[in-house]
Amino acid sequence: MSEITPDLVRHLGVLARIQLSDEEVERLTGQLDVIVDNIAKVSEVATPDVPATSHPIALTNVFRADTVGDQLSQAEVLANAPDAADGRFRVTAILGEEQ
Repeated sequence: MSEITPDLVRHLGVLARIQLSDEEVERLTGQLDVIVDNIAKVSEVATPDVPATSHPIALTNVFRADTVGDQLSQAEVLANAPDAADGRFRVTAILGEEQ
């Protein structure tokens, strides 16, 4: 027996503040009923001994380890900056602020 009825779809439309025509209600009733049935089928198969997965094949991290490399000094970093002040980059103000 169908769990999704046209009245339920209309009620969901009101809750979502979506105005649905009669044709849309009929179409969505069938579509939502199929979705609910498929979820029920998956629920039958999903048992506690079957772990939930997001991928059928286990994924592994392909990134290298994060290691510290050569570092630039503050002076080297600011050497090619268009404008710097007090050991920091100086940039044009945004958000309508005056300079």
